[in-house]
Parts: sequence; C-alpha cells; structure tokens
Amino acid sequence: MRISSIPHIYRNVRRWTEILSVLSKYGLADWLSRLNVDMFKTQLKGSHGDALALQTPERRIRLALTDLGPTFIKLGQLLSTRPDLVGAALVDELQQLRDDVPADDVAAVRQTIEMELGRPVEELFAEFDDVAIASASIGQVHRAQLRSGEAVAVKVQHPGIEKVVREDLDVLAGLALLAERIPEFSPYRPRDTVAEIGRMLRRELDFSREERHLQQFGRIFERDQSLRLPRPHSEYCTSRVLTMEWIGGLKLTDRPALEAAGLDLTEIARRGAQAYLHMIFTHGYYHADPHPGNIVILPDNVIGLLDFGMVGRIQDRLREDIEAMLLSIVQNDVPLLTFLIKRVGSLPPDLDDSGLAADVADYVGTYSTQSLEKFDLTGALNDMLEIIRRYRIALPAQVATLIKVLVTLEGTARLLNPRFSLMEVMQPFHRQMMIARLSPVRQWRKLRRLRLELEELLEVLPQRLLNILEQVQTGTFDVHLDHRGLGPSVNRLVLGMLASALFLGSSLLLSREVPPLLFPSTAFLGFHKLSVLGITGCVVSVLLGLRLLRAIGKSGHLDQRD
Repeated sequence: MRISSIPHIYRNVRRWTEILSVLSKYGLADWLSRLNVDMFKTQLKGSHGDALALQTPERRIRLALTDLGPTFIKLGQLLSTRPDLVGAALVDELQQLRDDVPADDVAAVRQTIEMELGRPVEELFAEFDDVAIASASIGQVHRAQLRSGEAVAVKVQHPGIEKVVREDLDVLAGLALLAERIPEFSPYRPRDTVAEIGRMLRRELDFSREERHLQQFGRIFERDQSLRLPRPHSEYCTSRVLTMEWIGGLKLTDRPALEAAGLDLTEIARRGAQAYLHMIFTHGYYHADPHPGNIVILPDNVIGLLDFGMVGRIQDRLREDIEAMLLSIVQNDVPLLTFLIKRVGSLPPDLDDSGLAADVADYVGTYSTQSLEKFDLTGALNDMLEIIRRYRIALPAQVATLIKVLVTLEGTARLLNPRFSLMEVMQPFHRQMMIARLSPVRQWRKLRRLRLELEELLEVLPQRLLNILEQVQTGTFDVHLDHRGLGPSVNRLVLGMLASALFLGSSLLLSREVPPLLFPSTAFLGFHKLSVLGITGCVVSVLLGLRLLRAIGKSGHLDQRD
C-alpha cells in the first residue's frame, strides 16, 4: 500500500469504527444466513427490529447503506443507476433507498439564510414557513412568500454537511483502496465508483449549479406550454441557499385525484415522454431523475418538473451510438448491435466474442419481433445490461445513467397509462434521428472534429517518429511486453524443479547413509541406517509434487487441448 493512502485510512478513526461496526454486523448476518440453524438466524436484529439473517443479500446491503448515513445512501443511489455493475436484483432494491432525514432546527435554518443573503429573514420574505416541507441528505425545503407576493420554495443546505461529506468520502476512498485488492469486489471498480460519487456529491453541495440548470432548461422550454419548470430568483440564491418559484400541483402517484380533476392521463404520459426524448436526443442535456416524486401535474395537463440537482449530459458521438443501438434492435441488425456494444464499452482482455455474438443474436431475436406499440423497452434495456454485465463490459457512466433514465421514465409513465410504450413515442424520433445524423450541421461538426484530430496527429507524429529513430540509433529503444497469465506457470515450473532437486539430493543422502541416522544398529521392517535428512527431504519433495499436481489439476490445463 502506498504511503499516500495512509491518510484515507487513519484520518477519521471514529468514523472508521462506526462503519466497520455496521459492516461487521451485516457481514455476520450474511454468514448466519448460510447456516441451517433457524434459532441463530433470529438473534441479530436491524434498526427496525427485523431479523437480518432472514433478509435477502440485496436487502441487507440496502439496510447497511441506510444505517451508514447520507453519503452511503448517495452511494447506493448512484449504484442503482449502474445495473451493468451490480445487476438488476440489487438495482431494484437500491431504488428503494430514500435519503429523508430529520429537519434542522428553524434557528439554524434562519441563521444559514441570513449568513448567505446578508439580511434577516423577515426583511427578505413577507412570509416564511418554519416547518420544512421536505428534508433530504443535503438540504431541506421551506415554503415562503417574497415581498412582491410571489410564492417560492427555499432550499437551505444543512449546517456542517460539507464536513460530514468530506469525512465520509475520505473513508470511502480508504475502503475503495482495500476493496481493489479483493477479487470479489474488483469487478465493481471501487475506486472509480467512489470518484464518481465524490463528483456527484460535490456538485449537489453547490446549489448555484442547480440554479444554472434551471436557467438553461428554462431557455430550452420557454415556448413549451405543456411543461412547467420552477424559475430561480437569482437575487436570493447562493451556493447554500436556492430560492425558486413554487409549483404546486397534484402528485403523479395520486391517481384518484388526477382522475377527479378531469385530467387526460394518457396525454400527460405522452407529453412527458416527448419532453424527455426531446431533451435527450435533441439537446443531449436532460433531467436525470424522472421518478414520480419529482413530477407534479397542473391544470390543462401541464407537467411540472422539480429538483434539477441531478442532470445528464451526453456527447454527440455517444448519442449517435445509442441511437444506432436502439435502431439496430428494431431492425434486427445483430452484427451492428454487437459492434456498437463493443465500441461503447470497455472490453475485458479475455472477452468471449463468439459467446457475446450468440447472446446478442438471441436477444435481438426476442425483441425485434415485438411491435412498437407493445415493445417492452424496460425489459429490453435490462436484458441488454445483463448481457453486458455477464461479459464484464464496463459502460461509461453517461450511458448507464441514460439507460436508467429511460427505464425510470417508462415506469413513471405507466403509472398514468399501464399500456404506455416508450418505443411507440420514440417512433417519430427515429426519422428525426436519421435526418439529424445526415444534417449539414452535424456533418460539419464531424468534419471539424476530424480536422482537429488530424491537426493534432500531424503536429505530434513527426516529433514522435524522430524520437523513435533517435532511440533506435542510440540503442536505447525498448520494447515492453506484458506476459498475462505467465506468472502461475513460472511459479509451477520453479516449484517442480525445486521438488525434483530436493528429491534427488535426499536420495543421495539416503544412499550414502549421511548422519544423523535412524535404526543405526538394528533393522526395523527391513530399514537400516536411514538418513534423517534424506527421509525428511524425500517426504517434503513428495508433498510438493502432490501440491503441484493438485494445482495443475484445478487449473484444467494438464492435458487440455485447444
């Protein structure tokens, strides 16, 4: 372990103790769950009194993250967007994570507002509700009214949350360093995952980013009368306080109230899906958390979107690949889909190309025969992610987030219309995708990008070639080879040579009767004057040989032929 990793492990001893205590409890519960003695399984209880050993492994992971606090809940929420890493079963469990926390004392809230905005709350607002309407891990929301009479929502950051997040990220970094050395955890790429959650949390701690998101999306949809976004009041916004327009409406989950209001639920589902597809495939910039709690319904079937702390961005080239993947499923193009999966993801060195192609062919055969009206996009995306996970292909975070958004979007729309099909709504976008890919603007962007890449290549290529020729001329040119999988073979070869040499040497000691001797004067079972060193060496060499044969047998390469 590097010296630079020591602060991550020893800086916060108290927090380390708390985390290891929780992990030990849930680890013991996992061990008890494998026993066939029911009386032991009910002894270990969770914070809600549940017998932990009787829960599923996925549920124990969710409960452990909940006990560990806000930062680890955010870690679970991030992992719930990565089914390519953790699998569909764990994703379904992690989606139940909620970061509701007790609200801060109103005095602390008012103090934060006054420190950030520089004036007393009574001067800033005509009315300010001291009771928070929502409280999450980063901040809490209060309803208020400006002096102008406009109703607003005031989002205030919890005092000291930056210090808590910083300490937990240090601990997570230390855990990631340790997890990288455990083969069972290495496929989950712990260090990359922790780095990603660190970036996400630091962005959420800066409320000014959410203010900019609201302004950008407001410009995109300023002429769209079917969508309503809260307008930020910049004069009342800082990095720790966000004041925005209050949008009241009916909850998406309250179907009886929606029907009683005479709203067209099918039209609302269609409008919401179109708005999201417009964000994704037209702008490459979208609201990345379309779960029902962030959506309200206003009169005249208008949709209100809330909470823009999490947004997604996708580059043009990656967006084109995703568009092509969706089209290849519908058009039954197996080679193209296989190529795109390998191009988008990071491939393991031992990728089974033939197995991947066979699974993709079976996958396309299953979904290409479905009509667009009945196409199960959620099932199709989840099955594709399962194939990607099975072959240990690592997707970029942008792709994994987009797939999660599409799955969540279809599930949310089906709360309004159980027969809703996102692929049917996407059908008009297919033609737009093809037209957009051939548009002069996009082609000009590609040519400009290609020109810049060629310029960079032409700038560095001559110097690189000169460096190589100079190294060859001076005899300093080196070729570095990475022998993957050669280490175990060399170790077995060395062990075999040592065992052989030890056996031969011990045989010489036995034949020459080198002292100390066993049975020097009388024979025992026909043995007389046996060298102690010789017989010991023979036994050890035989044991080494058996150990070597066992290792070769377990590897399956003793007599296997390609």
